[in-house]
This record gives sequence, C-alpha cells and structure tokens, in this order.
Amino acid sequence: MTTAEPVTTAPVTPAEPDSWVDRMLDVEVGAVAHGGHCVARHEGRVVFVRHALPGERVHAVVTEDGGGSFCRADAVTVLREAPGRVEPACPWAGPGGCGGCDFQHADHDTQRALKAAVVAEQLAHIAGIRREIVCEALPGGPLGWRTRLRMAVTDDGRPGLRAHRSHEVLPVGMCPIAAPGALEPVLAREWTPTAEIEIVHDAAGETHAAELLEGERHPEVGSGTAHEHAAGRDWELPAPAFWQVHPGAADAVVAATLDGVGDLAPGETVWDLYGGAGLIAAALAERVGPTGLVVDVESDPDATGAAAANLADLPSCRVVRGRVEKVLEGLVRSDGAPDVIVADPPRKGLGRPLAARLGAVGARRIVHVACDPAALARDVAALAETGYRLEDLRVFDAFPMTHHVECVATLVRELDPRDPG
Repeated sequence: MTTAEPVTTAPVTPAEPDSWVDRMLDVEVGAVAHGGHCVARHEGRVVFVRHALPGERVHAVVTEDGGGSFCRADAVTVLREAPGRVEPACPWAGPGGCGGCDFQHADHDTQRALKAAVVAEQLAHIAGIRREIVCEALPGGPLGWRTRLRMAVTDDGRPGLRAHRSHEVLPVGMCPIAAPGALEPVLAREWTPTAEIEIVHDAAGETHAAELLEGERHPEVGSGTAHEHAAGRDWELPAPAFWQVHPGAADAVVAATLDGVGDLAPGETVWDLYGGAGLIAAALAERVGPTGLVVDVESDPDATGAAAANLADLPSCRVVRGRVEKVLEGLVRSDGAPDVIVADPPRKGLGRPLAARLGAVGARRIVHVACDPAALARDVAALAETGYRLEDLRVFDAFPMTHHVECVATLVRELDPRDPG
C-alpha cells in the first residue's frame, strides 16, 4: 500500500477590485468633509464628491480609485439641487478644471456654512470638543481678494493654473478671485516653460512676480519689495515673505489675537512664535509697553529681516531668527517663562511634541492662529493634555471660494488635575 504524496498549492492572492475610474455613479450626497468635497456612499464604499452640495442627488464620474475603501469623483450632472447652489463665477471651476477653488458652485453664505461645519466636525472628532461654529465673512465679498498666488507655465510659455490633483497646466487667463490688477503684468508676457510663477500684489497696487525654476527664484516683475498696511502701521517686506493673502485678513487676525491675549499688563512678556514680519508683535508691543517684552521668533530670513526693520521703533520688541523648537529653552533661560504665547505655525500645526513643550512652559494663555482645522484640532487636543482649555474660537472666511479658513483659538491654562497644588 502506498501513501499519496500531499498536494501543495500556491497561496491564492485575492484579486484586486476592478477600478471604478471613469465609472458614472448615481449618488445621494451627504455631509461636507475637510478638503473641499462632500461624502457619498455607493456599494459599500465612500465616495468623496467635488462640485456637489449636501442633500443633492448627482451623477458623479470617478476620477481616482486606489482600490481601497474610498474613491474620488466629480459631480457632472445635478439631478436634485440643494439650496445655495449657483452658477460658478469662473468657467474653469467645474469638473476637470482648475483646482484652485472648491465652492464656486455655492453662494457665499452656503460656503461659510460648509466651512463652519467642517471646523465643528474636526473639533468634535479629533479633540472631543462640541461647539457651535460661525465662519465670519471678511470685507469685499468672495471675488477679487487673492493678493498672493502661484501660477504654473505651459509648455509654450503661457501662465496658467493646475487642474485639481494634477500636474496639467490650464491656460486659464484671468482669475476672478485674484485681486484686480494682480495678473495683467504676468499674463502680458511669456515665461520659461515648466517654471512656476510666484505672484504678490501689494496694498500699493504693485505686482511682484518671480520665476521659480530648479529651486531658484528669479524676480521678473516689480520692485520685489511689497508695501502693506495693517494694524494701523505701514509695512515693508520682501515680496516672498509671508503675509496674509486676503486684504482684510491681517486686521481681522490681529484684532482676534488681541481679544484672545486678554489684559496684558505693562512689563509682561509675550512670545510671538512663527511671527513673520512682526504684524502681531507690533500690536502686542503696544499692550505691554516699553517696559515689557515681545519676542518675535521666525526662521525665514526674509521675514526676520523685515521684522527687525519694521519693529525698530518699538523698544519692547526683539526678533529671534531660528526654528521655534530649537530656541525655546534659550528663551526661558534668558527671559523667564512668558505670560502669554501667540503661535501662528505653518499649515501642519504645532504637532504633539511641540504642543507638549509649549504647554509645559506654563503661560496663562495661548493664542493659536491656524489655517487648517484638522491641525488646529490636533493641537488643541495636545494642549488639553497639558492643562489648557479652549475658551474661544474665531473662524474667518479668509479664502472665499476655497475650502480654507483662518482660525484664531484662545486657550487658557487651568489647574492640572494631576497636580495636587
């Protein structure tokens, strides 16, 4: 009697699901989500749909499908409209078009309601904080506000804007959200193919434009020195240095920050982290007086140079060039802990390690300026672990037609429940 040899088989690899790209879906559109789209579901999968509004029924064409639990799609036909839908102001704003705007198909009130809903959802989901959010309009309406933007160059030297989530350059011509007069000097000439163009239109009405090519910046239009006016002062800074994009945003952010810091006494110390050209530091200096101290910490050399020049008449201001996480201990050793901290970090936020370090400093208030609701919610949650409570949150529609917002959050230090004292 013989024993049969065991039969071995190769492991079976599950087949990849068929791609849905270019598939037309009939979907009911649900809530707005962070990123400029709304959430729908189809055959058990999440579909992130652009150019739709909550409550609509649409035909949506799938544009991306990585084979996971979600895919991305563009609404191409609206079968049932939601209140607030309007005709886009720009013909390039629809499916397959420019990626610069997310909500041109919604009226301004609806846009702000969508943004408020996103901020509220991120706070609740990430930080466990539930509160009603209002997205405040800035002066001037939803068009003609963008004073700083970046364009790409087509293969034949024409400036344009990129399609959504694509390297394709669309020769869009004029942009309705750009500040009047910003683009004419740029569109009137040819540029180096494959370059990008950094454009700044300042408060004096001058356009500054530079080519960004192979990591180098080549000024081509304008003097290169931007002149701005905000918080009751005139400002002069290199065109590439950070400044608020919306003409009304600088004053709004400064006013909200001053509300957040509360009653600063003469002689107190404030850190202005990621302080840029000194916009907020100047306003803080007026509160603490000549006997106080405002430390503007910034790593960008253009911004720190501008801050040093623009704050020279304020004896309480000191500009420190360096990365925030690298200079904290030195600041405490030289000046002691601050009474109040203001932080305006880049889009990614403070991050948990830096938030923990700032919380350990022990300032009585932290005012956090943020342009990304998810990053803000993560930072608020991290600061809560060090004993800070979110007291107030102002949300500004500083980027109409897009999904972006500008937030000013005030956090107050409470007794750490783990501290028996």
